[in-house]
Amino acid sequence: MKRIALLCLISMFSVGMLSACNTVKGAGKDVQKVGEKVEDAAEDTGATDPR
Repeated sequence: MKRIALLCLISMFSVGMLSACNTVKGAGKDVQKVGEKVEDAAEDTGATDPR
């Protein structure tokens, strides 16, 4: 019985960690897209031109 309980706890922890990784990966992609939009806006305004 203890072995089954331990396996259940390990599997629930593993599933939690895997879902957290997907969440962080998705958030990273969102931040990257925002950064690209900021770069595009800076280029459109000429803010990135060296003087």
